[in-house]
Amino acid sequence: MAAEYTPFGLAPATRAGAVRADGDVQVHRDFVDFVVDGRPLLFRLSDLDAVSPLASDVPPAIFAAQVRGLLLETEAPLPGGRYVIYGCPECEDLGCGAVTAVILRDGDDFVWRDFAWQTGDHADLERNSYRGIGPYRFAGAEYRAALAALLDGPARSRRRVLLIDARTALLARPAAALRAVGIGADITQDAAAVPADELRTYGAVAFGRAVTEEARDAVRRAFADAGADVAEVAGLAPIVPLLVAQVEHALDRGPAERRRLTRLTATRTAADVEVTSACRVRLTAYRLDRLHRTHVHEVFDGVLEPGGHRLALDAKAVKGEAFVVARASGNVLVTAVAHPEPG
Repeated sequence: MAAEYTPFGLAPATRAGAVRADGDVQVHRDFVDFVVDGRPLLFRLSDLDAVSPLASDVPPAIFAAQVRGLLLETEAPLPGGRYVIYGCPECEDLGCGAVTAVILRDGDDFVWRDFAWQTGDHADLERNSYRGIGPYRFAGAEYRAALAALLDGPARSRRRVLLIDARTALLARPAAALRAVGIGADITQDAAAVPADELRTYGAVAFGRAVTEEARDAVRRAFADAGADVAEVAGLAPIVPLLVAQVEHALDRGPAERRRLTRLTATRTAADVEVTSACRVRLTAYRLDRLHRTHVHEVFDGVLEPGGHRLALDAKAVKGEAFVVARASGNVLVTAVAHPEPG
């Protein structure tokens, strides 16, 4: 067991949703992550797409049961005193694999140890243990206070976006795609008739390309008058998977230290990406040709170490109006490809 105390905390986290090029949907999940020694514990698992059991979209009774389990007020759900720390974000089935750990009480302290990847009732520590993670000893008072605060109700993020365009029919498909990944999406031509209480439920507002600057200013005033601080997406790209990524990017209001991806820029020759911890990063380029046909190119898929990285881009993949999307487990960044001025 660890002889020294490790600071324990909790922080809001996100598993960003997506609509993939083949039409498959990746569901958006908001959850509470464990902050161990000042860093999200999930960041120590570089290639894991998972959420904690403390997800904001589970029924309140189940959420409370998960909290009480971590407080050792109920029996461990798995043999050997093991608890699920991170599970599948799509179905939460143990068969898909989960990170588990033994949680026990030592005096007034709580100890997490023997972390392992588990796909059945029993963990094989010889083959599937996480040898670089734990054990952690948490001071009882700090641990209990952090978890007990959740019993008042999990934090609910404003996971809704208001889509605005003069031709609202064009927004039907994007709105359906956003709802499919778990983001609430409403459509209107302007915000004048939307009650202030409802405006405050949105985390972002997205403008279609036909919305004039005057109309945008009117929408901004409506949100300001309602006391709503919302992120803005200007000039929605007419590519559904890209639009979903733009909205996910806008809805992510968390601090930089809670993100794996912190910077993305792109030119016709390279994309510059910065990550805060070792993680799998996927880069996808989207472009529209002169006939407004969509072209999708998978640019990069691999694990990057902390720091800045320059990744080469094929000029044909980002010709004309183009965007690059960077994804890691937890967040997504979108940038328009910068083209040099003529001459």
